[in-house]
Amino acid sequence: MASPQQQHFESYVPTELLIDRISRIHASICKLETLRPSKQVNSLFTQLVKLCTLPSSVDVLTLPQEEQNMRSSLITLCGRAEGLLELEFSTFLSQIPQPLENLNLFPYYENYVELAKLEYRILYENGVVMPQKVAFVGSGPMPLTSIMMAKHHMKFTHFDNFDLDATANNLARQIVATDVDLEKRMKFLTCDIVEVRDKLEEYDCVFLAALVGMNKEEKLKIVAHVRKYMKKGGILLVRSAKGARGFLYPVVEHDDLMGFEVLSIYHPTNEVINSVILVRKPFL
Repeated sequence: MASPQQQHFESYVPTELLIDRISRIHASICKLETLRPSKQVNSLFTQLVKLCTLPSSVDVLTLPQEEQNMRSSLITLCGRAEGLLELEFSTFLSQIPQPLENLNLFPYYENYVELAKLEYRILYENGVVMPQKVAFVGSGPMPLTSIMMAKHHMKFTHFDNFDLDATANNLARQIVATDVDLEKRMKFLTCDIVEVRDKLEEYDCVFLAALVGMNKEEKLKIVAHVRKYMKKGGILLVRSAKGARGFLYPVVEHDDLMGFEVLSIYHPTNEVINSVILVRKPFL
């Protein structure tokens, strides 16, 4: 077994080599006939995630245009693959007697556990202890964050989960319906968040999933819309990515959140992939 120092040395990837490896995986993914979960698909995306969470100094926002195009394509492919993976597992879970007791079968379950703990700690440290009502935008067929927050951190909070996909919401609804308390405190709404206006004022806190707004223009449009209609003093939690993790998810920068008061910015260095940015709409 390698020593900790050796392990750290071996895990460091120079920028040029990192991008070369990621480009090769991207090329392999593009050749796939489908992104539905399979041994080959899972292997390629597992390799990609491991590469992108290694220590590196890469700044994805300064890459040449060709590599930027590859990165944009990769984020789209990751989003599709993630959606298909969640769809497969939520379909499976909805067909068994105790789905909520088997959430740990999902491959990235532990990542969501750690992310939920992290996000709640950041919220708690900034005075958001037990909000009455929360919106989660981009909840998908496996609303793991909402479930974990509701069961372990915000035990009296009501959650409205927004998603564009009616099938995703129906599956999520079936899973949650197996728990009487969760079913009472969770709703699933099928709509585009930019079509939601006055209702946004109901929420003490709004979560924005990393894949809501796949490019800069879409992301800025959504953030601006939420800011316009959310309550004064309301909290917005935005998931982002830093460094090589920006090959997996869109990057949100400080300047993208104009009009908000930035409360906290956290960039993980462990197995958690998403950065967390916490902002507040000014009271005045």
